[in-house]
Amino acid sequence: MGILEAIWIKRAHRGPMDPVRASRVAAGKGLVGSADQGRRRQVTLIEREVWASLMERTGGALDPATRRANLMVSGLPLKEARGRVLMIGACRVRILGESKPCERMEEAWPGLEAAMSPDWRGGAFGEILDDGVITVGDLVRWEGEP
Repeated sequence: MGILEAIWIKRAHRGPMDPVRASRVAAGKGLVGSADQGRRRQVTLIEREVWASLMERTGGALDPATRRANLMVSGLPLKEARGRVLMIGACRVRILGESKPCERMEEAWPGLEAAMSPDWRGGAFGEILDDGVITVGDLVRWEGEP
């Protein structure tokens, strides 16, 4: 079991990532107010532990918002989670795949893109299955697990 550590809303493609305490989510769309609504990648996720490891490995000190993910979780590995359903509070997210890092990560810090490339270190993306509200501090777990 893990914790939802952070939520960021991307108000425009390539735009800033705005931290929020809570967000409404819409089934089949994503985070309400996010530029990525309705796309295949309705929500993107990173792990706090992986981000900390990446910063240590590359010598960086970047804010996790630099990754441009919507959600940061801790205590729950995302590696190879394709097809699994993640419970965030009472809302479900089906993990559709691995988020591959892009050149923007290299622009943010030399070596970051390469460090993120293997083993799902770039995080995961998925689709929202339920309407609801998620809040920083919500419990996060895999559906079907206690």
